[in-house]
Amino acid sequence: MFYKVKSVKPLSNFILEIIFENNEIKYYDIKPLFEKWLVFKNLKNIQGLFEQVKVDVGGYGISWNDELDLSCNELYFNSKTK
Repeated sequence: MFYKVKSVKPLSNFILEIIFENNEIKYYDIKPLFEKWLVFKNLKNIQGLFEQVKVDVGGYGISWNDELDLSCNELYFNSKTK
């Protein structure tokens, strides 16, 4: 089962607010990915890149560019509710 993304909004401190198609709202912290996958450091090092996040076609994930993306299930299972 896929928990498709309806919308994504970048917040301060590298947090994403994600609304899923089931209308759940969750918050995903990008910061741990800076050490896990070095390419994610670009979100911190390239001014304005983090804010360019968008939902992929079909809601199966989010992306910033061709190198930076996250799947909908990664976001759903590793995010928190407020």
